[in-house]
Amino acid sequence: MYEAVDILWAFFQILIGYNLILPIILFFIYSTKRKRETLKTEVLPEADYAIVVTAYEQTDTLPGVVKSLQALHYSNYIIYIVADKCDISNLSFNDPKVILLRPEETLGSNTRSHFYAINNFIREHERITIIDSDNLVHPEYLNELNVYFEKGFNAVQGVRKARNTDTIYATLDSARDIYYHFFDGQVLFSIGSSATLAGSGMAFSVALYKKSLQHLDITGAGFDKVLQFQIVNKDLRIAFAHDAIVFDEKTSKTDQLVNQRARWINTWFKYFTYGFTLLKKGIINKSINQFVFGFILVRPPLFIFLLLSGLCLVVNIFVDPLIAIIWFLAFLLFILSFIIALRSSNAGKNIYVSLLKSPLFIFYQVLSLLKVKNANKHSVATKHYSSNDHQDKSLL
Repeated sequence: MYEAVDILWAFFQILIGYNLILPIILFFIYSTKRKRETLKTEVLPEADYAIVVTAYEQTDTLPGVVKSLQALHYSNYIIYIVADKCDISNLSFNDPKVILLRPEETLGSNTRSHFYAINNFIREHERITIIDSDNLVHPEYLNELNVYFEKGFNAVQGVRKARNTDTIYATLDSARDIYYHFFDGQVLFSIGSSATLAGSGMAFSVALYKKSLQHLDITGAGFDKVLQFQIVNKDLRIAFAHDAIVFDEKTSKTDQLVNQRARWINTWFKYFTYGFTLLKKGIINKSINQFVFGFILVRPPLFIFLLLSGLCLVVNIFVDPLIAIIWFLAFLLFILSFIIALRSSNAGKNIYVSLLKSPLFIFYQVLSLLKVKNANKHSVATKHYSSNDHQDKSLL
């Protein structure tokens, strides 16, 4: 009886503890493999892009995102705005490149909105890129995506940088994004796996997007989790374009944070088993891409494995002090990995200072757990609060 409990306890600790040291292991592999990139050697042809902007209920941020898209250093694109359940009476875009679509019936789904745009394309586009209604884009966004498409990739994830760090929550949210972009983007892609998808700031060949999702009806949050699984399940790689930048509004209010994280946690519980499928396929196919990505998909959200790791540390202080020391060292390695990620992006001093308030950030995410079961009933989209006044500054 006691032996069985000991075995289960040891297994649980390994299952949780590997998440603390996995980033530093991946970074070590990355450090031995990375080479100086020399991707851009010539002016690339302008592929035809459909830029799909999805909005749900809110339209006040749309003029800003359209303005930033119109400033792209690129000409071969059409912007499709899908205003789902929106009042568009005050919207007017005097530009033939902007197509405003207002579905007659509420779609209530990202992928339904995407396919509504696809079904209303005014011409056959080669590529599609997904932009949220609160995003702004860097003028070189499409040019940077082209670099990776020309290298043979059909799926590319860019970088979502914070356009607002006006509150401690927004700053901590930005720090979290920096961590994930570095390890789940740059590092994973550089070692031969795939970058994880982030919901926006990503692009695909239209053919791949349709083939991946047209047979599925995905409701609620998490379409990016299904999409990345569909792509990697075919053993295709998702490239990471670190210079294809979109500026994303970060969560700035506690209710916004709780509701958003409830939806995100819900998607992990809903889709984490995809990771086991990819682990199995990775072994069978001898695919680094699938095997490594499988580990990433089964990993719990950051705050969950940190809390569980802390619990294991405290328990072992009383049960097995030697194991407690190992847990402490593992925490140090995780902190080191977080610092490496922040240094890689030249994070400002405010990011480091905000980490002192991370326990409060974790607390609100724990509150999100209470809403997980009915997460998608609260809202199908995050409400945005940033004004358009500072949008142009965000692109500087």
